[in-house]
Amino acid sequence: MTAKRALDLAVAAPMLVLAAPVLLVAMLAIRATSPGPAIFSQIRVGRGGTLFACRKLRTMHRDTPSLPTHEAPASSVTAVGKVLRATKIDELPQLWNVLKGEMSLVGPRPCLPSQTELIERRRELGVLAALPGITGLAQIKGIDMSDPKLCAETDAAYIRAASTGLDFKILLGTFF
Repeated sequence: MTAKRALDLAVAAPMLVLAAPVLLVAMLAIRATSPGPAIFSQIRVGRGGTLFACRKLRTMHRDTPSLPTHEAPASSVTAVGKVLRATKIDELPQLWNVLKGEMSLVGPRPCLPSQTELIERRRELGVLAALPGITGLAQIKGIDMSDPKLCAETDAAYIRAASTGLDFKILLGTFF
C-alpha cells in the first residue's frame, strides 16, 4: 500500500463517519425540496481511462441532462443544491469512492466521458495514470474543466510535483 493510499483510507473512513449526520440532514433537505434521489451516481473517467460511478449529493433538478457543471444551465441547480455546492457538502459521498479505491482525496477531478478534448489532453500528458481526486490543484487555483488545455496542464503539474505535503496544502486550500 502506498503512502497516498494509506492517507486516503486514514482520512476518508473517519470523515465519512463524522460526516454521516451532515449527509443525513442534506439528504433529507434534498428529498424535502425536490423529487428524485438524494444521492446520484454519474459515470466519470477514472485511472487509465476506465469508467466508474462517481457518487454525489444531487444538487440539480432530476431531469437535468448529464453535462459538465460549467455547461449546465444555472436554473437547473436547486436552492438546496446552491448551499451544498457552496459548502462542498455535495462532494462528501465521494469519500465512498475513495474507500473503494476509485478515487483519491487529491488528484485530477474526474471528468465525464463526453469531455473528449480534456480526456485526450490528459492522456497525452500522462494524467490518466493517476487516480482522480475529490479535489485537486486545478480546483484551488480556480481552473475548471471549461478550459481543457489549462486544466490538463495543471493536472500534469500536480502529478509531477505530487507529495504528501502538497496534498495537505491542496486539502487545506479546498476547505479554506
